[in-house]
Amino acid sequence: MGNKELEYVQEAFKTNWIAPLGPHVDGFEHDLATYTGAGHVAALSSGTAALHLALILLGVGKDDEVICQSLTFAASANPIVYQGAVPVFVDSEEDTWGMDPELLEEAIKDRIAHGKKPKAVIPVHLYGMPVKMDEIMAIAAAYDIPVVEDAAEALGSTFRGKACGTFGQLGILSFNGNKIITTSGGGALTGNDEALIKKARFLATQAKDPAPHYQHSQIGYNYRMSNVCAGIGRGQMEVLNERVAQRRANHEYYLNQLGDFPGITFVIEPEGFYSNRWLTTILVNPAESNGVTREDLRLALEKENIESRPLWKPMHLQPVFEAAPAYENGTSERLFDQGLCLPSGSNLTQNDLDRVINIFNEVMQPQKV
Repeated sequence: MGNKELEYVQEAFKTNWIAPLGPHVDGFEHDLATYTGAGHVAALSSGTAALHLALILLGVGKDDEVICQSLTFAASANPIVYQGAVPVFVDSEEDTWGMDPELLEEAIKDRIAHGKKPKAVIPVHLYGMPVKMDEIMAIAAAYDIPVVEDAAEALGSTFRGKACGTFGQLGILSFNGNKIITTSGGGALTGNDEALIKKARFLATQAKDPAPHYQHSQIGYNYRMSNVCAGIGRGQMEVLNERVAQRRANHEYYLNQLGDFPGITFVIEPEGFYSNRWLTTILVNPAESNGVTREDLRLALEKENIESRPLWKPMHLQPVFEAAPAYENGTSERLFDQGLCLPSGSNLTQNDLDRVINIFNEVMQPQKV
């Protein structure tokens, strides 16, 4: 937390604007639009809610197909199933770990050949690193398929100077407790089509018709953000650039301290890509690291009460999605086998970082003969 969040929350209590809406919601939407350059923003209860509404707005329904990046958190894919649609998973490319554009086009062509033109494409800016949006957008445009950009992990990241979450027809943000800024829970839907964002707000407030009584002509949802949560968000926006700087500093320190170990590699920003470095991630290749594995390091950290975690398990490997079509190249499976998320919080101290480095030094030292 910064210094202003409590002031905004106290203002909400003082004015009795608690829920469901209020001036902080309007203010938070304005702050997000100004920061990202998005034309319009709807503040919602979660990033998952934002993605669900995006699919509804695009007319995704029963038995439709939606292409989704495989290497991601389940919340990127679950809303597809909420709509009775079928997720079609596409593997990653090596540079950014995001959706592979060539494989995306292959998947689109094959689905069309099977009589199922996808209704949307969901690329994910993984761990804050932008995907190759120019290629993704060009391919989607060539087949007239809308893009829903999952920027849940990428607030503060940019691709060629443009904010992640503002390329697709719709974009989603998340303010869950583990994100770079938080509203405790919360998310947002971004877009340049004012009518779509207005429709999202309508659906998110139970789709109440304009009438003196409660009347509903459509199914709605309880997906709007509260005024209190939005107050926290307004305070968080004031420290967002500082949080990005802190996360990027964590990454640079890890890179400088660990980058020379054999078998350990980092994702390097390609030219024109700017990552908020939400999480610092590494790959550990035992063929080059004297046999040290990702699990050796994770367990050594855990023994010292330091949490680290494997990368996302690809969606095409998840039991719940085992029947879903998938277009694979082996990249995400290798990343899952070798990948580790390091402690990356904005409030890490130098001592915290050095504790992690010391454990790496112990584990990675070559075995003495």
